[in-house]
Amino acid sequence: MNNNILSPNLPEPTGKRIVIVGGGFAGIEFAKKINHPEYQIVLLDKNNYHQFQPLFYQVATAGIEPSAISYPFRKLFQNKRNFHFRLAEVIEIKPEDKLLNTTIGLVSYDILILAMGAKTNYYGNKDLEKYTYPLKSISDSLSFRNSILHKFEQALLKANHEDVQQLLQFVVVGGGPTGVEVSGALSEMKKFILPKDYPELDFNLMKIYLIEGSDRLLNAMTLFSSEHAKHYLRSMGVDVILNKSVKSYNGRTLVLSDHTKIEADTVIWAAGIKGAGVIGLNENIYLPNQRLQVDEYNRVKGYEDIFALGDLAAHETASPQVAQGAIQQGLLLARNLNHGIDPSKWKSYKYFDKGSMATVGRNKAVAEIVGLKFSGFMAWFVWMFIHLMSILGFKNKIQTLINWAWSYFSYDQSLRLMIQANKTLPDLPEDNNPSNIQNKPEPNSSNKKLEMVK
Repeated sequence: MNNNILSPNLPEPTGKRIVIVGGGFAGIEFAKKINHPEYQIVLLDKNNYHQFQPLFYQVATAGIEPSAISYPFRKLFQNKRNFHFRLAEVIEIKPEDKLLNTTIGLVSYDILILAMGAKTNYYGNKDLEKYTYPLKSISDSLSFRNSILHKFEQALLKANHEDVQQLLQFVVVGGGPTGVEVSGALSEMKKFILPKDYPELDFNLMKIYLIEGSDRLLNAMTLFSSEHAKHYLRSMGVDVILNKSVKSYNGRTLVLSDHTKIEADTVIWAAGIKGAGVIGLNENIYLPNQRLQVDEYNRVKGYEDIFALGDLAAHETASPQVAQGAIQQGLLLARNLNHGIDPSKWKSYKYFDKGSMATVGRNKAVAEIVGLKFSGFMAWFVWMFIHLMSILGFKNKIQTLINWAWSYFSYDQSLRLMIQANKTLPDLPEDNNPSNIQNKPEPNSSNKKLEMVK
């Protein structure tokens, strides 16, 4: 098989070609650590940059700039030999031919690493998908930030309290780290930031609700952290509602499982994730949440040359869908493949829990590290330090530190800009569109694209 024909702009490998789909924590860690001289590494992603997902909510609430948590793949790997990045989305996997059908043509592989992560799970509710805001990308975060600011601009034009309150009620669904952090950030915007910009508005009309279907927040952490997070949020004015789920939402009225109704134009959906779809693999290896079943080496069950990492991978042993798990999987797989393709030389994956943490607001956070549980200023400081050190790029670290320091000492944020695209380029002519090359799917094939979230 001539790889050069199948992949027109990729050099033919001298050894084996490893294709990584998705440049999140798992894909990046694997690409950084794989160094066998006979491997050609090809990274495919729909973006040309890595996104630091734990801080999406801070972009959404104007705390830091999008560029501070983004890092270009080409910059990251510019000194890595035999590495190639291509801006592409995968349409379909053809495992029998060892091919990926992508928006840039057919790409062959010898070893395939699926690391697209997860996407928002709406549990089949089309209205929730249509009317609520997810926070799974920088684009999502900017869309939400624009919406917040636009709601306040609209509220200035309303003549009665009911219309203003409708615009200024924010509902966050999901009591995990994202839900807790978004709720806390919105509360701090209400207290410190937005009244300076909109002194004409009555901020008593701004309400923030956090809805969680179970009996406590932060279910992945201990009761100690859950109770502290709930106390912090309620002390900040957030209405924490437990043991209730969302039944429906039509863009204006949110109905809960006990038939309680909340009138709100803005609902943030942080209540669940599912694996990014993979077309072409055996349907029996999927779990109901669309994660792929893998063995102890992260091989997709039933395939010798396809691996899944990060949020997409479902292990028989416990491995939470967190950044640390993705990083550990990527590192171990790279080390295993650096020893060659003989599984007898590989080590099995076992998740090592380094701890969990979540921030609620200024000087308010919870942390559980190496058996220690603590909260308040110390947890908040540790949270900031660990996240700062985890961001790719020295410039990004400095930029984020400056943003945080300015916000901390000035009680202000300078990023309240509504930036929206106002021009969309026309589609390419049929003959020049990369997705219309001769290797595009047959008419009866599915054209659903894989979502590379991480």
